[in-house]
Amino acid sequence: MAPGHQKGPDLKRYMDKRLRVTLNGNRKVVGVLRGYDAFLNVVMEEAVDESESSTPAIGTIVIRGNSIAQFESLERVATN
Repeated sequence: MAPGHQKGPDLKRYMDKRLRVTLNGNRKVVGVLRGYDAFLNVVMEEAVDESESSTPAIGTIVIRGNSIAQFESLERVATN
């Protein structure tokens, strides 16, 4: 590996798990993580916006990595 080379995020253990993602502006989205890339862009299914009082279902969404402030697992995650 070349010096200064950065690896992408390691979210493999969170795949197919239910997560709460806090976004900029204190918005919160809950859904199942289905994919991600080196820029922390994520794909979530069965997503619900918890910021709205009526908690509308969003469905499948892509969230840009630079707008994510925090990940929180809502299911037990195996630690190796």
